[in-house]
Amino acid sequence: MNNKPKTAKLILEDGSEFTGTQFGYEKNTSGEVVFNTGMVGYPETMTDPSYRGQILVCTYPLIGNYGVPGNERENGLFKYFESEAIHIRALIISDYSHEFSHWNAKRSLDDWMTEQKIPGIYGIDTRMLTRKLREKGTMLGKVVVDEKSQIDFEDINKLDLVNEVSIKEPVEYSRNKKKIVLVDCGTKNNIIQAFLRRNITVLRVPYNYDFSKEKANGILISNGPGDPKMCETTIENTKKVIKNGKPILGVCLGSQIMALAAGADTYKLKYGHRSHNQPCNEMGTKRSYITSQNHGFAVNAETLPEDWREWFVNDNDGTNEGIIHISKPFFAAQFHPEASPGPDDTEFIFDMFLRAIK
Repeated sequence: MNNKPKTAKLILEDGSEFTGTQFGYEKNTSGEVVFNTGMVGYPETMTDPSYRGQILVCTYPLIGNYGVPGNERENGLFKYFESEAIHIRALIISDYSHEFSHWNAKRSLDDWMTEQKIPGIYGIDTRMLTRKLREKGTMLGKVVVDEKSQIDFEDINKLDLVNEVSIKEPVEYSRNKKKIVLVDCGTKNNIIQAFLRRNITVLRVPYNYDFSKEKANGILISNGPGDPKMCETTIENTKKVIKNGKPILGVCLGSQIMALAAGADTYKLKYGHRSHNQPCNEMGTKRSYITSQNHGFAVNAETLPEDWREWFVNDNDGTNEGIIHISKPFFAAQFHPEASPGPDDTEFIFDMFLRAIK
């Protein structure tokens, strides 16, 4: 860390200012301010493409205490990160741990953020900040390290964020008999790894690729950032697959895209669900699962067509957490079955998808 820490500010669109100490890369930035309630998992969270363009506030008071792992790869993908880069625009925390200790750590969080050119602020009352975000909802904000340089608020919801995080050309992983097409709207690495562990070939394609023409056993539409209604090409191609009856699984943004393709509607949540401890009830049963989540939009269950029904519902606020077709192999989860970070209690959904394929 710098021997002479610099003061930095987080400024919200309502004029609120939070002053703390700068760490990571020294630069001004702006984005949408959101909070995450997870206790651990900051390397995975920060590299999750679903956080693209967001200023992340961690509610857990101590961050950085176990450092950051190295760049080891497995199946051509980073083993300990969810993508190739950090996707948040800035990190806001209460207390930064200058000393880190973990068997797998190779560097500090500060060094990693400096390398990736991501600014951070510590020493901020994140409890007060989170309460404000809960009461007023997600807000635009900017991190100011250099007050001489002006920066404006930027509404990331107007950006084509999925286009920024999706791959540009198809990539195939493994060579097994069964194959799925993974529509990359900002996929996390662990979704790919979960299917490779199950000996499934994964053909990863761009979000605007016509996957309806692929000779695969099933289609998986991944997570990703932003408003699902901006993924018009993906929605149209999903409609084609629904017509031909091939098994489809949607995850997070993929769930919203499937709902839109089926004829339902989506809306923006007040402050979203970003944590590793969201309770979700499976409709028609007495089962409740603890899930890992990261999304700012949701499906309006009241708009689902007659041949679709709610599959999961959030036990905290009653919002939709999954949809399923009453007779065909189409289903989707708003949460993350692959977790990373978080519990993998719902990874059985991937096995359901494979049973539908077989």
